[in-house]
Amino acid sequence: MTIASDATGSFITGKQTMSGDTQWSGFLKKACVLSVMLPSLLAAGTAHARSVYTTSGSCDGFPRVNLQTPSGTCVGLFASGLRFPRDMAVRDSTVYVVDMGSWQRNQGRLLAFEQNGHGRQDVLLTGLDRPSGLTFASDGQLYIALPDRVLRVILHKNSPAETREVLGGLPSTGRHPLKTLAADHDRGLYVSEGSATNNCETASGGFPVASQACPETQGEVPRASILWFRPTEQPQSASRTNVVATGMRNPAALTVTPNGVLLAAVNGRDSINAADPKLSDETLPHEPFLVVQKGKDYGWPYCFDDRKPAPEYPKHDCSAVTPPDLLLPAHAAPLGMLVYTQNAFHELQGKVIVTYHGYRDMGHRVMSLAIDADGKPQGSPQSLVEGWRNLSQPGKNPNGSPVGLAVMADGTLLISEDHNGTILRFAPDRSPDHP
Repeated sequence: MTIASDATGSFITGKQTMSGDTQWSGFLKKACVLSVMLPSLLAAGTAHARSVYTTSGSCDGFPRVNLQTPSGTCVGLFASGLRFPRDMAVRDSTVYVVDMGSWQRNQGRLLAFEQNGHGRQDVLLTGLDRPSGLTFASDGQLYIALPDRVLRVILHKNSPAETREVLGGLPSTGRHPLKTLAADHDRGLYVSEGSATNNCETASGGFPVASQACPETQGEVPRASILWFRPTEQPQSASRTNVVATGMRNPAALTVTPNGVLLAAVNGRDSINAADPKLSDETLPHEPFLVVQKGKDYGWPYCFDDRKPAPEYPKHDCSAVTPPDLLLPAHAAPLGMLVYTQNAFHELQGKVIVTYHGYRDMGHRVMSLAIDADGKPQGSPQSLVEGWRNLSQPGKNPNGSPVGLAVMADGTLLISEDHNGTILRFAPDRSPDHP
């Protein structure tokens, strides 16, 4: 183990273009006859005011954003004016995006950006309840994760998209209701299941009873875990049989390597100093990076870092807990992760790309990490995109909030930002100064 040096039911709506006010207005007039659908449709068409990047020049065909990247690369503004974009998935020249809308229920949308971002922009679904995870599985189907279920999306070329539930019964209360998806190579899907609390506090906010097992870890579907299932034509209900591993407070960043190894980067606890003032909330605990092993317990809420007892459980025996493979910076809040296998950036081939979403000093950046064939980290994460703090505006901190990652057909990298309502594109710098 190494410490890194840095830091209900289906929803069916018409496929409507976002590319013009006239088209949208006409759609709303037609939708007035469907009064039950009108609130969500209006919500889908209302743009929230957002700060916009000041751009200068071009980054491989998109407005250039002044962020720090390795020499020979740059960042372009792929899309802006979104509400709360989270995960993304790419099929051929279409980029699919789940826009959560807000933390209020049923404000989410599924969007499609055609022609690699140069074509029209379509709304495929509206009224989704806080969608966050999105992926194409190896069965070729598109899947969306909502807090309490996973949906298959049936895409039609010239008619509305549809959804069908494939997994239900997911716990969705408390602090971490959002789900992440990762596809394996055998038509299966991994699903993150975050904890309901920070570190198993009682309903009134008091410290847990140290002599008792945390109730969140004992349910039919334990919280702070990773689940796996293979979608079928009939909906399934989550149970303990779906559990892959436990003891991870919020394993929000998931990916599968080309060799089929599951990797997770976990959002660790907050306010550790509330239980023990001698511990620093600024530097502890670190965020675990895991090469996930089936059936293993990674310690939450009883242990943190390299098998250290949590202050609420000072006598807990952490020796049987599986240690992390790497410790990322405290409160970096890794939310997105993938293994880069394309050719646009040869120096990134085979490396893990991770987004740090956190609002503290070690957050708001995108990192790369070398791994071996078994997924084991080699060295420490290296900076890929940073510098958002230099762009901060008064009252807006952080300015950068990277979440999802996706690779386009040409090998360039998309990065979604929920707080900014934007999607960025990391690309080779083809300007005259960087031939």
